[in-house]
Amino acid sequence: MSAVRDPSMRRSVALFRAFMKEQQDPAHAYSLLARDAADQVERITPLRDRLVIDVGGGGGWFTEEFRSRGAEAYLFDCDAGEMSGAGGGTDVKTGAVVADGYLLPLADGVADVAFSSNVLEHVADPETFLSELIRVTKPGGLLYVAFTNWLSPWGGHEQAPWHYLGADRARRRYTRRTGRDPKHTLGENLFPLHIGPTLKAVRARDDVEVVAARSRYWPFLAEAVVRVPGVREFATWNLLLILRRCP
Repeated sequence: MSAVRDPSMRRSVALFRAFMKEQQDPAHAYSLLARDAADQVERITPLRDRLVIDVGGGGGWFTEEFRSRGAEAYLFDCDAGEMSGAGGGTDVKTGAVVADGYLLPLADGVADVAFSSNVLEHVADPETFLSELIRVTKPGGLLYVAFTNWLSPWGGHEQAPWHYLGADRARRRYTRRTGRDPKHTLGENLFPLHIGPTLKAVRARDDVEVVAARSRYWPFLAEAVVRVPGVREFATWNLLLILRRCP
């Protein structure tokens, strides 16, 4: 797991500040996050001339970043509205495909890198979603999967941290405070995903090996905190899994 180094405090602070202004300045927030994720991938495998699939990538920020580094990258998302919104630019849209992440329109073993950022908590069946990512990744290829777990301080997304008091209460509070319904509803497009069961399921597979399992944003002890049952569910904030497809 040493291939992914602990990042700096400066980097963590910059990402946190960008995240806090994501609604007001999505271009800055997602462009910064895309550069950071591409850096993490390139520490393990080159991107130039590699086939990368960005599954659930919405506006295409990650796809655009991968292409800027010489990758042949394609965007897949089930929501055409998300892909047509403000995102990575018109060039990204030309390589965008409306597709179900459970059933990608790709042959087995075609991708050098399968990438999915903050999507897993939004699917009802994360194991099937992961299985599909693994299916389309070539032997020796890399999978980058990050998600916000439910018991994280940000687990309730725009309703956090009030989700700790119950999803219904958090939703009602958000509506009262903002005058509109939240984007995410538990049981519809947000699901209570936990780190322990996810790690257990991934490690039980014989078609992938774990390259890294760490907190995505922590500036220190990013791997250590994930090893502590119970604590990791609150302290990890966002779990990053980097997997390698077995031959």
